Amino acid sequence: MSRDPLKVTSTRLPGTRSGLSRGGRRTLLAVVAAIAVLLGVGVGALGQDPTTSPTAATTPAPSTPAPSTPEPSTSAPATSSPTPAPVTLDPDTGLLGEDDAAAAVSAAPPGTALAALAQLPVQGRAPRTGYDRDQFGSGWVDTDRNGCDTRNDVLARDLTAEQFRPGTNDCVVTSGVLADPYSGTTISFLRGQGTSEEVQIDHVVALSNSWQTGAQQWDEQTRVAFANDPLNLLAVDGPLNQQKGDGDTATWLPPNRAYRCAYVARQVAVKLTYGLWTTPAEHTAMATVLTSCPEEPLPVAG
Repeated sequence: MSRDPLKVTSTRLPGTRSGLSRGGRRTLLAVVAAIAVLLGVGVGALGQDPTTSPTAATTPAPSTPAPSTPEPSTSAPATSSPTPAPVTLDPDTGLLGEDDAAAAVSAAPPGTALAALAQLPVQGRAPRTGYDRDQFGSGWVDTDRNGCDTRNDVLARDLTAEQFRPGTNDCVVTSGVLADPYSGTTISFLRGQGTSEEVQIDHVVALSNSWQTGAQQWDEQTRVAFANDPLNLLAVDGPLNQQKGDGDTATWLPPNRAYRCAYVARQVAVKLTYGLWTTPAEHTAMATVLTSCPEEPLPVAG
């Protein structure tokens, strides 16, 4: 029988199987897997963008926050009190010059005696003709109708440790202690002959002065009210009251310098209340005193 020359007939050895053995197949699979891994790594490496490589990446710079705009302050700016303008006193009289006096009055804080001084008219003194104490009533009267005359009312107001005569409803003052504003000393008051005059009641704006600065034109009722107004009255050292007489600020001031501002402020208040005027010299003297204490308030009641 003829054979096909292209057909190969395999001859199996005794005790063997055809094809690769089990160990050979495992070896072949391992080789194929290794090649696949190598090919995968190579393809990945070739396709990787260098800019995305971990070694090529840069650490981003920390962001800087935008500066915040400060909110406008709602608090009012601090202000300082204006410094009073310096004034010059006349070396001979010790008084302000006319221009300095006017400037001091115009710059005075509202509600002060110095500011009120601007409201007082300035003109010459009228003649004293016709003046008499009785034009202002006959002695001390009970204008407030409290059952007690004005002298005792003022003593009770201004004295301390006061004692009253029994049976007078605490009206008649028999003793007490006065802190005298004019001298700055303490005076013991004892009612009686030869002792009562140690403490007297002063008209801060003297009755005669008022007569010459406007009171001539008043009716009797207004003059009596003026003479008994507690705003115009002070219990003071008797001898100093006599020394003052009917002097105004230009001619007399309390020896106690610490009280001069309050004294002149009270004179301004009295004259303003009753529409009295001041003389030029008096006005300048008032301005001179009050310029040293521009915050001195204007008294409003006795």
